[in-house]
Amino acid sequence: MRPTTCVPRSPAGTATLKGMAVADFLNTMLALLQQFTTLGLLATAVTCTTLLAVHGQYIGALVVFGLSIFAHAIILAIEFLMLVAANRDDPAPAATLRQLVKAWWGEVLTTPQVFCWQQPFRSTAQPDHVPPNAAGRPGIVFVHGLVCNRGLWNPWLARMHALDIPFVAVNLEPIFGSIEGYAPLIEQAVRRIESATATPPLIVAHSMGGLAVRAWLCAYQAAPRVRRVVTIGTPHRGTLLARLAMGLNGRQMRPTGEWLSALRRSEAGDPFNRFTCFYSHCDNIILPASSATLPGADNRHVEAVAHVHLARHDAVLYEVLRLALDPERRPESDMADPR
Repeated sequence: MRPTTCVPRSPAGTATLKGMAVADFLNTMLALLQQFTTLGLLATAVTCTTLLAVHGQYIGALVVFGLSIFAHAIILAIEFLMLVAANRDDPAPAATLRQLVKAWWGEVLTTPQVFCWQQPFRSTAQPDHVPPNAAGRPGIVFVHGLVCNRGLWNPWLARMHALDIPFVAVNLEPIFGSIEGYAPLIEQAVRRIESATATPPLIVAHSMGGLAVRAWLCAYQAAPRVRRVVTIGTPHRGTLLARLAMGLNGRQMRPTGEWLSALRRSEAGDPFNRFTCFYSHCDNIILPASSATLPGADNRHVEAVAHVHLARHDAVLYEVLRLALDPERRPESDMADPR
């Protein structure tokens, strides 16, 4: 099926795979970049700390080492101050100080695991699982967000493999390309699952990945081919942080931008009745919090969990497992709101 044009396309917007060599190269770009960044920061920290210690500056050495390890905690703290201001008049439940601290600490622990280990060094540790005997069993397509790769999903992928649930996890490339340009990559992954299972897949998307899925649904008129879409911290109505973005896909997530407006205009009828949207009042990237919800969707609020940690939260994982293992059960049934 040839895609239709649903949103304004940018010159750098189309992500296509021309041969396995190109695909393999693209799949390792972000991992290599994050490897370089992680090892470079580690080498700088060790060198500076050692030099200070050798010259008897032990307090300075401890300060430099501490800042090297916890600098991201300071950045996260600034983001949390911004979210408090952004959510002041938001309809999402207000977060207490205790919930904010809990979410901040969870994100402090989670982000190094994702950006300094799983994505740089373990992005291929859990290969796609498309067994030959998958016919009749619903599969899952995983779609990550901005400045991420499939390594984000490693704990999920290991769990799905252990349960013999078919899945494909995409890598969205180029890293800073246009969001609608990722549609062919999602189409390729969906076709793999369709071919193996002969059933509509469940799609699970984190952050910007949810917008890429919406762009794919529109471009390929693919709503009948999807059993359900689960979005996790997706800026469906944009995020205020996108005003600081330099990359094309980041700028497309600005709340009052033309790209989001055009996408919404292209979604005729009631397009979100197959969506489950997880969001949190402690999301440090989606500002304000309710921007991660959709009208007519099954919107689920999760307390005291920040942006990256939300993609690994038990309440989200359990709901995806329920949908994967019991696909006939209505998502609006007696599943409790995970608050």
